[in-house]
Amino acid sequence: MPLVILAEPRCSLHQRDQECETYQDNHGTMKSEFQFCASHIPPAENLRLNVARSDGYKVASCVIFPLEPSGANEFTGASMPNITWCDLPTDVSLWPGLPLSLSGDEVMPLDYHAGRSGWLLYGRGLDKQRLTQYQTKLGAAMVIVAAWCVEDYQVIRLAGSLTQRATRLAHDAGLDVAPLGKIPHLKTPGLLVMDMDSTAIQIECIDEIARLAGSGELVADVTERAMRGELDFTASLRQRVATLKGADANILRQVRDELPLMPGLTQLVLKLETLGWKVAIASGGFTFFADYLRDTLRLTTVVANELEIMDGKLTGQVIGDIVDAQYKANTLTRLAEKYEIPVVQTVAIGDGANDLPMIKAAGLGIAYHAKPKVNEKTEVTIRHADLMGVFCILSGSVNQK
Repeated sequence: MPLVILAEPRCSLHQRDQECETYQDNHGTMKSEFQFCASHIPPAENLRLNVARSDGYKVASCVIFPLEPSGANEFTGASMPNITWCDLPTDVSLWPGLPLSLSGDEVMPLDYHAGRSGWLLYGRGLDKQRLTQYQTKLGAAMVIVAAWCVEDYQVIRLAGSLTQRATRLAHDAGLDVAPLGKIPHLKTPGLLVMDMDSTAIQIECIDEIARLAGSGELVADVTERAMRGELDFTASLRQRVATLKGADANILRQVRDELPLMPGLTQLVLKLETLGWKVAIASGGFTFFADYLRDTLRLTTVVANELEIMDGKLTGQVIGDIVDAQYKANTLTRLAEKYEIPVVQTVAIGDGANDLPMIKAAGLGIAYHAKPKVNEKTEVTIRHADLMGVFCILSGSVNQK
């Protein structure tokens, strides 16, 4: 039996921290170098490296065979002999012979070229068993074009159109999906504009400030209704800020010092900036917190509302124009023009009704753990993943077969 091992191509996205050794095929069958983790170094003698699948980005599935006479079969695509469900590793990203059709415990390698069509299924713990269970509930064979890992997420590219049934079953299973059609190319400079409250961070800052100021219950109710789109955002913001009049401005620092970042935020920003992307925040929240995120994460820019402070007290007023829904959308357009980034290379993420214009203005708009109204009006949603789900989606652009 061949030994299936985990390896990674040399590339700008190589992320493993441990020291790796390089093993190169001496028989001319491998075009690029691969790095092997210390626990997976193949013996150098009497072995041949056969690259069964390499997506050139994250994880490559490699098979080490004993040396055989020339003309021996290799595990490549539709030529893979007698592959069965039991032969496949638990980790889908290590499956050799992709693309293949999966129907229950029946698998069939295919000669298939998907181009840019198809959809993504991704999540943590998306192994062979879980994928098969999902396919069984779907009730139709699935063509698996490619599979790879983004940190601890498993991402699977599937052929065909993403249906409402496939989406619903994925969400019921704790997984996320995304159609491939409008995904910007990850390795081309782009622009990501995020909402802040309940998107880049886990809280609504106005609610936390109001809680410390003694008006928390009233303000939280208004915030929830505004985010659902039931209230005019500008009017509701002024109403909520007015309840803070006379509060000690130090409560802002108290909230900032315990500001909970959304899981995946730091990794997402670092990965995108490494690839030449601009990352910004457009928030209906407040500059006191947005500026902190800008400085901490080295964001390109932030826009938010400025609370007025006089003699160490909040006045209950906002200085300047309100950053409302249209202001957010205009910010995305302005930044794209400033940095000469095509609209198709822009991404917007948000959770509230005031994020919808920005989401619609972007090449790819994503509703992130959003209110029902936002999910209904947005093609791409993230229901379960953290912010690294955004990178999972974008990774589909560099895993084309």
